Amino acid sequence: MSVAQLYEPRIYRPHMSRPRLSLIAIAAALAVVAAACSSSEPASISAPSASGDVEIAPTFTVPTNDGGEFSLAEDITQDGRPIFLNLWASWCFPCREEMPAIDRSAKAFPDIAFLGVSVQDNTPDAEAFVEEIGVTYLIGFDEENELDSAYKPLGLPASYIISGDGVIVERIFGKVTEEDLAAKFEQHFGISETP
Repeated sequence: MSVAQLYEPRIYRPHMSRPRLSLIAIAAALAVVAAACSSSEPASISAPSASGDVEIAPTFTVPTNDGGEFSLAEDITQDGRPIFLNLWASWCFPCREEMPAIDRSAKAFPDIAFLGVSVQDNTPDAEAFVEEIGVTYLIGFDEENELDSAYKPLGLPASYIISGDGVIVERIFGKVTEEDLAAKFEQHFGISETP
């Protein structure tokens, strides 16, 4: 061994096994989801992006609580109103807190189509939850995991404001209030609350 090798600085690198790295990654992911699901302030991401690209809302069709089905593509073609899409689950406490406010907003803004879709949940639990809360706006059930895969919420609740031509104009992660929605509808569409 040479003298240079004896005095060469060594960097200490603790050994970290793959299982330990996996546990750290899982813990970090759970922390992000917990923060999104427990935050009293919604995080919001507006579109289009800084590059000017628009994000077209992924189309989907889900069964609804009125016995029919909702198709985003058909709704955009036939109705043309902006859409407030809310993803929720019966086990999500912030979802439970925000749904009455969303219901009141749906009544106050008839020029906006409201749709709540149960994700990461089973339909009987979601139906019981909707009945318990007394929601009157249209509710869908993501039985095929279509929306959860396409919209990739960072946690629940997650909401998407979609223009009448199918462009996502804003993503909201966390609980919303009536005041939040009124401000966002005014900002994006110039639509005010109907008395």
